[in-house]
Amino acid sequence: MSAQPFRGARPAPVLPVLPYRKPTKGRDYWVLDDVLPDPDAVRARHLARTDWDEGYPHKPESWPGLRGMPGLEPDELAHVEKLVRETVGVPRVWALSEAEGGTFNHNCVQVVGEGECEPRPHTDSRSLCRYAAVLYLNPNVPKRCGTSFYRQSLPGGRLGGNTVVAPHNNLVDALGTRFVPPDSFTEDLAVPHRYNRLLLYTANLMHTATEYYGTTLDEKRMTCVFFWMA
Repeated sequence: MSAQPFRGARPAPVLPVLPYRKPTKGRDYWVLDDVLPDPDAVRARHLARTDWDEGYPHKPESWPGLRGMPGLEPDELAHVEKLVRETVGVPRVWALSEAEGGTFNHNCVQVVGEGECEPRPHTDSRSLCRYAAVLYLNPNVPKRCGTSFYRQSLPGGRLGGNTVVAPHNNLVDALGTRFVPPDSFTEDLAVPHRYNRLLLYTANLMHTATEYYGTTLDEKRMTCVFFWMA
């Protein structure tokens, strides 16, 4: 769903400096453990599916690994959304419909292995969601394969910001380009991977999967991602 800068070999642009908001637990992100009553059943269901959409390296796509929808069944999703509402203190969360421009992968399982993708710092679109979340669905993935929040790394060792604000919708909009030098971002905070953990965060903060893992479907980093308005 996110618009991700391409870190390539084009001439380095002079990038705008974003606002910085220190990622603070309980304000900008929330860690909810043991979220699903039966995560093993959810995982088994996806390991058995045969209708994956294939990205890189299976197909010449810009996105990596495998994707499948829906990730959670209606009762499972309702359970998660109730926890989200209670956690952030809002009466309602919802995903935009396609008619509202919500053509993105909400409630989508993603399976990405080692070597299939590198960390890609990005923000999710402010026009499509206020909160985003990732649910970790493999009990055997290392802790280092969680999710990291990033900020800008500027010339001279200076640090920049991490937040996209109006009038911009995503990181590409805010930077004015998709092509940025490979050292434009640095990790600010890492949240470890844990099975059946939901990491919920404000979607306009720069973030990325920290690391990928595994070579088989059973081994690879399996997550379910969500994008909510509120």
